[in-house]
Amino acid sequence: MAKRDYYEVLGVSKNATEAEIKTAYRHKAKECHPDLHPDDKAAEERFKEINEAYEVLSDANRRARYDQFGHEGPNMGGAGGFDFGGGFGGFGGFGDIFDTFFGGGSRQTRNGPERGADLRYDVTITFEEAAFGCKKTFKFQRSENCEACHGTGAKDGSSLKRCTVCNGTGTVRTTTNSLFGSMVTQRPCSACNGTGQVITEKCPGCGGAGRVRATRTATVNIPAGIDNGQVITMTGHGEPGLRGGPPGDLHVYVAVRPHKLFKREGYNLYCEIPLSFTQAALGGTLEIPTLEGPMEHHIPEGTQTDTEFRFRGKGIQMLRSSGRGDLFVRVRVDVPRRLSDRQKELLKQFEDSLTGKEYETRKSFFERMRDLFSDGRN
Repeated sequence: MAKRDYYEVLGVSKNATEAEIKTAYRHKAKECHPDLHPDDKAAEERFKEINEAYEVLSDANRRARYDQFGHEGPNMGGAGGFDFGGGFGGFGGFGDIFDTFFGGGSRQTRNGPERGADLRYDVTITFEEAAFGCKKTFKFQRSENCEACHGTGAKDGSSLKRCTVCNGTGTVRTTTNSLFGSMVTQRPCSACNGTGQVITEKCPGCGGAGRVRATRTATVNIPAGIDNGQVITMTGHGEPGLRGGPPGDLHVYVAVRPHKLFKREGYNLYCEIPLSFTQAALGGTLEIPTLEGPMEHHIPEGTQTDTEFRFRGKGIQMLRSSGRGDLFVRVRVDVPRRLSDRQKELLKQFEDSLTGKEYETRKSFFERMRDLFSDGRN
């Protein structure tokens, strides 16, 4: 009996993409899988026909030769149809060579333990919580093994059967003939998703997935000194592993709200404080903000704008250390505006009483300017 057109077998057009061919194959293969139709010879033959069509159309080179030469095209040995047969000292072509050196005969499966996926949770904390540390309790979702089927996906009392497509290996071998002989490649079996087993009767609790979504509560200890964007890893709080594999981790990404007064650079804090004209001139006691609360500090007379004071140990606590950074306070002289007539008169009297020696910076500037113009006249 003549073979049917491969595109017709899979129910796709000749312009179908690789993804469309793959989707059609999975759909068709599940409809007539031998495990779902035991003792049905027609379904078995149909299944073989679908696999044959997919093996050709899923390979770009074989598909091109099929489109050009029909059913004989995929089996051509490249240009001229050369076949090395059993050459190379007894090896059965390049396919056997690849099997020998890369383990093709072992047919690696995906039946072994597999680590669970990692999860991410974002938490936002205050500036003070980051400085002193805190605990945050939160809820998150993750997939967990179905309790009804213990993660197998099979209905209680039923069993898993070996996949007849891959013979329980979890992989399907595809042979491509070329000028250099037979090239053998392996891919996960789409009938059993690479597990080597198929479910005969699905679990009603999870629909055969073996897993269900669950909401869990966790508490993370945020250490003192943590900074914006840093990550805390909670080992073993991620998705459970497959087939006895270890669970993944839960990564907590920390976002720190900015502070109204302080700016942070590493473990040091920076702050600007306005200073009145009188305070800058006469000096006095100034209230300095810190993370623990305000403290008093003496400002010497004649303090200039942009003068910076350093307070050791008043910054952020260092991670995994008892040490702390420093606090740097910069003062800015605030010049008064909207003075009354009385205040202006008093300032004028004050200015008239000055000899010029009171301003060190101003005195130095005018002396340099006088020297500059004196040199120019000479």
